Amino acid sequence: AEKTAAKMEKKVSRRAKKEEEDLEALIAEFQNLDAKKTQVIETSCPPPSPRLNGSLSAHPEKDELILFGGEYFNGQKTYLYNDLYVYSIRKNSWSKVEIPNPPPRRCAHQAAVVPVAGGQLWVFGGEFASPNGEQFYHYKDLWVLHLATKTWEQIKASGGPSGRSGHRMVACKRQLIIFGGFHESARDYIYYNDVYAFNLDSFTWSKLAPSGIGPAPRSGCQMTANPEGSIIIYGGYSKQRIKKDVDKGTLHTDMFLLKTEGAGKEEDKWAWSRLSPSGVKPPPRSGFSVATAPNNRSLLFGGVHDEEEEESIEGDFFNDIYFYDIGKNRWFPGQLKGPKSEKRKRRRGRQAEAEGAGDEEMEKQPPQGPVEIVKEVVAEDGTVMTIKQVISGPAEEKERSESEEEEEDGALGQQVEPCPRSNAMLAVKHGVLFVYGGMFEVGDRQFTLSDLYSIDLHKMEEWKVLVEMDPKAQEWLEESESDEEEDDTEGAEGGEEESSEEDSDEEGEEQHPPAQPGEEHADYLSRTEQYWIKLARSNMGPDAKEKKVVKVAHAMAKTFYEDSL
Repeated sequence: AEKTAAKMEKKVSRRAKKEEEDLEALIAEFQNLDAKKTQVIETSCPPPSPRLNGSLSAHPEKDELILFGGEYFNGQKTYLYNDLYVYSIRKNSWSKVEIPNPPPRRCAHQAAVVPVAGGQLWVFGGEFASPNGEQFYHYKDLWVLHLATKTWEQIKASGGPSGRSGHRMVACKRQLIIFGGFHESARDYIYYNDVYAFNLDSFTWSKLAPSGIGPAPRSGCQMTANPEGSIIIYGGYSKQRIKKDVDKGTLHTDMFLLKTEGAGKEEDKWAWSRLSPSGVKPPPRSGFSVATAPNNRSLLFGGVHDEEEEESIEGDFFNDIYFYDIGKNRWFPGQLKGPKSEKRKRRRGRQAEAEGAGDEEMEKQPPQGPVEIVKEVVAEDGTVMTIKQVISGPAEEKERSESEEEEEDGALGQQVEPCPRSNAMLAVKHGVLFVYGGMFEVGDRQFTLSDLYSIDLHKMEEWKVLVEMDPKAQEWLEESESDEEEDDTEGAEGGEEESSEEDSDEEGEEQHPPAQPGEEHADYLSRTEQYWIKLARSNMGPDAKEKKVVKVAHAMAKTFYEDSL
């Protein structure tokens, strides 16, 4: 198995190298833009745009949540982010913090908070993707955000993990422990089950070699550190090629303990052992989100179970919570107790029935009974979205009117819950769980969310809506619309769609030649080609082949042309 894995890794890295070279120049261009920012600028702002696969972390000393990175797909293009947002829990408000020299744009990275020197946010790995989602650049860089001074620092240390995304990272004693993940090129992929430790005192990497039989390679698992310094792994996803162009996905449901025999030092011996938990385990799923809960528990939220047919994939999305009690080695579902007033008690019984009926039915079927309020919202492109909110009551119409009354009283949050979703971002602060963003699918269309919910994990009474989903933020472009514009290799998009405008407005920044009103792409390219070739060559270096320089220059020009329009 090790030989096969080594051969596959060699094959993947060989093919990926060429792809990644194509994207490196564009990443460098985005970094050049970031490097022109010389001071920290913090501004109040509306909630962040829709995204998934970012990181949401609780500030160790303040009542704040920190959102970094993520991705957004509108049906034609993938946008990557490296912006930093701070959510004030007390004020229920967002601010955007622009800090010079941040990590490059990415998604599917990992972030861990370390409570020293005013707080540190450590970020490792992740990926950058081309707009068509067919080329990937996997990072293997390590960064730390010093929260007290609002400065980013890249930590350069040899011997760390290879480039990857979908891995998991936790802070454990004075170490960052990284497990698993995957690396993908256009035609090949490899999943990992290796374990690395980064020492927060010596700033050195070490690859652990635990004894015993550990988890199979996987990404997107649950990884939790217990107070004793051991690591718990649950679930995850991997796929295998069973024949040419046919892959088979596996939803893992096994559980492992990685235990150290020492005090968390580099020379300690580690060992894998299998866990057989009691209780009610979560149904198999991928794309779930995880967080550390109070009372020595970890939690799992949402996710998707894909039914893979030969021609298509149908997904059942979840919005449930499952707790794992670390001390008792036991799983149990998180049950809402409901608010305490008489009216709410009456609802609670009906809501339990609705939950018992299963989240899959709720997401897939049209509303059948009194347990759902249905909101229809129209996106800017005219698409009607049906959002279901599970409540309870004697009749649908009565509940609809009750909910409208309560909405006026500001009590809507007492009867709603996040719609089913995968790849959401979670954080826990003062025993309260916050759920931000993620995505769900309806047919061939993907909805990326920007809503924010919270629930008190000590009381488990009700979800609160802090930010509602904005239907105007939903954009979906059919694939067919872009066929005539598609290129074999497009450069990667970055930032929000309006970010180019923001960047070009900065005083003193070099401005790329803008498209003239009504100017066709071919005319724009003819007029500015030499500028973009010169820029691409300066990023790629003197040894780059002319053909590749021209290809990258054209991709950069196309990206900027479309953004400047």
